[in-house]
Amino acid sequence: MISVIVPIYNVERYLRRALDSILSQTHKDWEAILVDDGSTDNSGQIAEEYAKNDCRFKVIHKPNGGPSDARNVGMEHISGEFLLFLDSDDFIHPQLMELCQKAMEHDNSDLVTFTYNRTYRACGILRNLLHLGDPTPHYKHYEQPPYLVTDNIYDYATEYSHPKIANKHWAVKHCQACFRMYRSNLVKDIRFIVGIFYEDFPWWSEVLLRVRRCTILNLPLYFYYPAPKSRVFSASQMHRIESLRKGIEAGKKIYVNAPEAKRLAWERNFLKPFEEKLRKKEGSK
Repeated sequence: MISVIVPIYNVERYLRRALDSILSQTHKDWEAILVDDGSTDNSGQIAEEYAKNDCRFKVIHKPNGGPSDARNVGMEHISGEFLLFLDSDDFIHPQLMELCQKAMEHDNSDLVTFTYNRTYRACGILRNLLHLGDPTPHYKHYEQPPYLVTDNIYDYATEYSHPKIANKHWAVKHCQACFRMYRSNLVKDIRFIVGIFYEDFPWWSEVLLRVRRCTILNLPLYFYYPAPKSRVFSASQMHRIESLRKGIEAGKKIYVNAPEAKRLAWERNFLKPFEEKLRKKEGSK
């Protein structure tokens, strides 16, 4: 029913936590595509260990090409009706698959969106700074969570942290691919741009054009871990700037022939904040 793509590169410290969060799902009909992107530590062996113990884990070993390349390869091997992405240093709430799958089927949605646990992320950053180790997550159980269904995702989608939209409570914030469940046939032919940071921006921009109906679950179902040695934190300023430029150029090409209302909404809520980010980085070189 559900495919999960997990790109893996030198994350032996965090990988078991990510894979255990998949094993702990209350929804059991899933497959996890573990894409070992040329790891030089024990990550590949850990992935194989999980696959040996549970056939729902499938491991692909490939030369290093970056997370975009790993996600693209993973999408070539999925068989589930629905699709999730999980970064290998993050983890997910035990009910994520159950809640999203029920919403997708009940509302006949193309996409279900949720949020990340901001308290856990803030606590993780603080504990990293103080060298106190990783915080322990606390999972709330959800029976019948509130949600909103819309046939126009552009009314709610934004990259701004404090969006100027009618109902901020239901905002579909930010472009990270990991914060949604998708119908596989909606997105599996959309490729991430290889070799850049902020690769989620042009990918999500194209996904938005295809979404017919969206269910918004305003629940913190994703646990984003601010690993201090992650690739974004360790990237050079010039690489970040060049990545932003390429992502912006790709997004503009996607929206050249888009319906005017969608193009204007995308330019206002996604293109503008990314262009502002680019100007700030160029000014701080």
